Amino acid sequence: MHLLRVQVPNFRGLKDIDITFEKDFFPQIFPLGSQNGGGKSTLLQLIFVLLHCSVDDDKKRFLANLLQGFKIYDGEDKRVLAVIDIWDGEKVVKLQFISYKDYYVKRILDLDSKKETIDEEYLCFSTLKKFKNVTAYLFKQISLNPQRNAEQIVKSRKEHKKLEVISQEIIKYLESEDMTYICNYSSDINSNDKRDEALLCHFNNIDSKETEVFFNELSHKIFLAAPSTQIFLFFSQVSRKLLFGTSSEEDRNYYGILESAKSQLKCLFTYDFLAVELLIELFRTARDLDFREAIKTGTYGNNYQTLIKELNLLLGNKKINLNEDFSGVNFKLYNNSETIELYPEDLSHGELKRLSIYIWLKSRNIEDAIVLMDEVEIAFHPDWQYQIISDLKEWAPSNQYILATHSYALCEALTPAHVKEIEPKLIKQESNITNES
Repeated sequence: MHLLRVQVPNFRGLKDIDITFEKDFFPQIFPLGSQNGGGKSTLLQLIFVLLHCSVDDDKKRFLANLLQGFKIYDGEDKRVLAVIDIWDGEKVVKLQFISYKDYYVKRILDLDSKKETIDEEYLCFSTLKKFKNVTAYLFKQISLNPQRNAEQIVKSRKEHKKLEVISQEIIKYLESEDMTYICNYSSDINSNDKRDEALLCHFNNIDSKETEVFFNELSHKIFLAAPSTQIFLFFSQVSRKLLFGTSSEEDRNYYGILESAKSQLKCLFTYDFLAVELLIELFRTARDLDFREAIKTGTYGNNYQTLIKELNLLLGNKKINLNEDFSGVNFKLYNNSETIELYPEDLSHGELKRLSIYIWLKSRNIEDAIVLMDEVEIAFHPDWQYQIISDLKEWAPSNQYILATHSYALCEALTPAHVKEIEPKLIKQESNITNES
């Protein structure tokens, strides 16, 4: 998968965005620069949520959160949110994400002959969601206890029949227009109760029967890495407001909510102190591969030892070791003949961040993917900001990287044509780094 172009007419601080990421450029690494307030983080989050959350019902709430307050202009029935071009390896697929008034169904379908049997409240895109919910409810109740729930089942079946008629009409229309329904959301910035607008996607150059498979594959090929201090716009407004308060309760604490969200959004990664859980997962995987090889051939493989060597190369004269019980890791400094045990304060933020990015890419087996990285240069000396480009090329060269950055040093590691900018643009600073690309 490769992101070719993204257009955003007007969303939050983003105005008239039209950026192309050339697929014949090498390396496939594109710094996205601007000064503070340019909208880089917003753009990355919008791309991530649209491509990662549109296909999974459990994740669509993050999309609804992001879009809350996105209004259709007065006197109009729809508004373009974003247009994203994707190269799938064979062709360009254009995805147009468009918001419609929920009641727009009344205008696009000929329902005059059905008005007697269909309630007014069903003449909307959200009927598709209602139909899915009622279907799921019926299946669950019938399978659990059909006798005990008989009265409620009869009532639900009547509603199910009404919903089914209009749902089939909506789906038929959407398929004829090469469109798919994604979710409903609230246009009211202060309330998420009344979800009066619907997000749809118009797709080009792909058969309607292939769209679900395409979206599903794409959702597993889009990743976002960002500082844990970032404000994630795809959290609810209530959750974001918790940043201005204090609470020891996990569900009333922004960072507790962040950890919960990361368990649902497997493609979201935050630059924490050290990705210990991912590191241990990586060690376990290497161990298991060696064990399977031993069963197959009678000789243990070298995956574990190779991993240790790769990790230690990142740390110079510092070495990393796994605790015997897999409860954590420890670090040691080898200085001539002396071995010194290291404590967390003995390793720099930059060292641990660089190590964590490597661990994330390897543990999640991120390959042939679109990787969005926000402020990757934080905690890096300018030399390391420059070096991160070579690191990414070496660690996972098949990926496309889009790096939202304030770092001119990072941009200098690539050709000027690689660098994309949003107003207000980066200000060039004096640098001693020689461009070696």
